[in-house]
Amino acid sequence: MPLREYNVVVLGAGGVGKSCLTAQFVQNVWIESYDPTIEDSYRKTLEVDKRHVVLEILDTAGTEQFTAMRELYMKTGQGFLLVFSITSPSSLAELEDLRSQIIRIKGDPTVPIVLVGNKCDLEDNRRVTRLRAFGVSQNWGNVPYYETSARRRQNVDEVFRDLCRQIIGKERDKFVGDSDKNPPKSWQGTYRGSQRSKRKQKDSSSRCVIL
Repeated sequence: MPLREYNVVVLGAGGVGKSCLTAQFVQNVWIESYDPTIEDSYRKTLEVDKRHVVLEILDTAGTEQFTAMRELYMKTGQGFLLVFSITSPSSLAELEDLRSQIIRIKGDPTVPIVLVGNKCDLEDNRRVTRLRAFGVSQNWGNVPYYETSARRRQNVDEVFRDLCRQIIGKERDKFVGDSDKNPPKSWQGTYRGSQRSKRKQKDSSSRCVIL
């Protein structure tokens, strides 16, 4: 049976370490030099809650580059890592617009997102407090927030695994919702009978009896 495949997009300002995070996750290597990315794609098999899936990971250019391509990324992506550097407040501020664009294009305020504060090994140069970052994650509907270090490989696997878990949950919820709306013909009669039975139970349980 073929493994399920999910499309993940890594977004953020230039120089925040998107490519370093992705390379550490996929290839277990640290990229020392900075070379601005246009677009790189990777495949990685990952185990999530005892099931194996394949991630198609798109490592994108910085927010100030190649903006015409960004809408296509957002349309095809199923989950998004929004990455900033803890040494750069402006890189966090830029993510606000990115998230708004994702929600507008996807038409879904609960699209799977993980907020990533990278370069946590540069604690002496920190300019974004954890409190500030947590505040942003709460304003975004309590999306998960991780602080990562691509250099030290800290929390690298965790951010991708968390995002994948969200995507799987979203897919499961959609399947259940579609099944409830359009049950297969072979069991529509059973489904309707079950619904009538539930309504009867609800009617009887809603009565108030005073003894």
